[in-house]
Order: sequence, then structure tokens, then C-alpha cells
Amino acid sequence: MKTIAIEGTLRTELGSKTAKLIRREGNVPCVIYGGEENIHFYTPEPSFKELLYTPEAHLVEINLDGKTYRTVIRDVQYHPVSDAIEHVDFFQTSADKAITIQVPINLVGNSRGVRNGGRLKVNLRKLKVTATEEHLPGHIDIDITEVRIGQSVRVSDVNTDGYEISHEPQRTILTVQTSRNAVDDSDEEGDGEEEATAEGGEATEAAAEA
Repeated sequence: MKTIAIEGTLRTELGSKTAKLIRREGNVPCVIYGGEENIHFYTPEPSFKELLYTPEAHLVEINLDGKTYRTVIRDVQYHPVSDAIEHVDFFQTSADKAITIQVPINLVGNSRGVRNGGRLKVNLRKLKVTATEEHLPGHIDIDITEVRIGQSVRVSDVNTDGYEISHEPQRTILTVQTSRNAVDDSDEEGDGEEEATAEGGEATEAAAEA
């Protein structure tokens, strides 16, 4: 997992009025949980460009008055109309303490079922992962190349390395559904073998008649 550093300013005053003023000035109120005490601060909204608008999760080093805190994003609140970032919660990490975060899924390949006219339905875009800081993944790759029409990928199908997924093993991540334009995507290699066998049989019969 990559680490991104941001600069922040400690808040000396709390409350909704102060938070509104902070937002008017182009900043985002934030809190760091998980330490000895909660730490309130704010940072310019552009600080989140590489953190939120990306297909990966990151560790975040927050510099506040010369002191650095290693964290992960725990929750983000957006304005219901403008989608502007209203508030961000961070959780302080430590090298030997397991934490749980949401990690984006990265689909790899073009599904065989989709190539044959099926429709890909994705139920989960992120997975809840628990691990120590060292083993937290930035994203989780799932190869869907051989997924056919009617088949699904479940949580139990995901290979994990040093981390645990906090979902039910049978939870469906994605499915390739049939559609009006779908064609039979049964084993194409098997069909080829049958054709070769038939051709071989005809050649044998012709040789016998000769």
C-alpha cells in the first residue's frame, strides 16, 4: 500500500459554526481517532485529490505542527447536494496492530461470458479487509477472464496474502448474467475436439473404402 503525505492545521475551536467557516475557506474539518486522544484539524480540500479520487487505498501521513501521524481513512462525509467533502475521519495505525479498512476491487481481464454477450453485474466494489499496516493491500485484483455466463465470483474465491476479508465467504462479488444477445459459451475447446474427431472418423472410413 502506498503512502501519501498531507499537511494540516490543528483546530483550536470546535463546533458546527467553526466547521462551516473552515469549509467556506476551502478547507475540510478532520479527526484522527485511535490514539490516546482524538485529534481535530483541518486541511485544504485539494489534499484529498490523490486520496479519494483514485482506485486505490492509501496510508496517510498527516503532518500537524511538526508531528507526523500514520493513518488510514475511516469515513468520508459528502454534502448531499454538491458532493463537496464535508468531513473526513482518519484512524491512527501502528506497526503491530491489525486494522480494518475498505479496499477497492480491481477487475482484471475481459470475461468470457461478457465476450459472448452476457452482462457483468458487480455487487461489491470494495472489500472490508483486516490486516496489520505492513500487509494492507492498496487494491485487490480479481481475474474475471474465464468467468462464463451464469457463473459468479464469491469472497471465498479471492486469494488473500497476509490479510483477512471481513465478509461472509459466500457473499457474491460479481456475476455474469445472460442477456438477449448472449450466445452459448459452453466449452469451445471441447467443441473443437468433437469436430476433429468427426473429421478423423470420416477420413478413416474413406481410407477403408479405398
